[in-house]
Amino acid sequence: MRITREPIYADEPRGCVDALWRHVVAFLARVGLCVRLAAEAMAYAPHVLAHRGSRRTMIDQLYVTGIRTLPVITVVGLFTGMILGLQVGLALCRFSQEAYLGATVMLTLVREMGPFVTGICLSACVGSAMAAELGTMTVNDEVAALEIMHIPPVRYLVAPRLVALVAMSPVLAFYACVLGVMGGGLVGYTQLNVEFAQYMASAMSMATVKDVYVGLLKATVFGLVIGAVSCHEGFRSTLGAVGVGRATQRSVIISFLLILTLGYVITRLFYLDFLP
Repeated sequence: MRITREPIYADEPRGCVDALWRHVVAFLARVGLCVRLAAEAMAYAPHVLAHRGSRRTMIDQLYVTGIRTLPVITVVGLFTGMILGLQVGLALCRFSQEAYLGATVMLTLVREMGPFVTGICLSACVGSAMAAELGTMTVNDEVAALEIMHIPPVRYLVAPRLVALVAMSPVLAFYACVLGVMGGGLVGYTQLNVEFAQYMASAMSMATVKDVYVGLLKATVFGLVIGAVSCHEGFRSTLGAVGVGRATQRSVIISFLLILTLGYVITRLFYLDFLP
């Protein structure tokens, strides 16, 4: 996949319909290029694991994605569980159903909120940095230099980052869910008079294996989407520092929207049998 291309010049649109059609075509073309970039990068995954230089880059990206985001994931996951525990607990107290606090917090975190907050944090912390880094390399012609030397930029730059994101996203989502459940139990015990043992028994009784693997699947898909979108927007950077800033902004916005959309789609697919 060739990254650097000559700019395309087109005539001015001949009306609102023509302008709308061009925007639709351009959007579909960007989606296709992003999907192609993700597929090609994942095809290089065996090379990343086998080649020493690529493996070292992947380990560096694992550190950036996993270890350096732990403080953010810790705070966000803990307080997400505490907020859920407080709000749900206050509602359940009105009906004297505090015993179901653990089940409600557990299902909400495992099915949706754990992967969601992890994806948001990774998009803001890691995806934006990827877009800015690759965008700077693009506008400084470093990507073009790689292509001149017959080094595929997707293999050298994208594949290690994408593999690291896909690998670490479910791990971080599971960590966020554990912290969230602990935070909900802390709030239930200290403010809602719910015994921690009762809270955990309720939580463990409702969570199933399906809930866990659907949540981890969501986190994996979110990691793949964040990496692909961020790298694609970085490669599309133009106009120097201004273009890099715009690419970084676009990568975060598009990742947020796709996380929301795909989260709903995956839930709808896997829990279709629960609907009438």
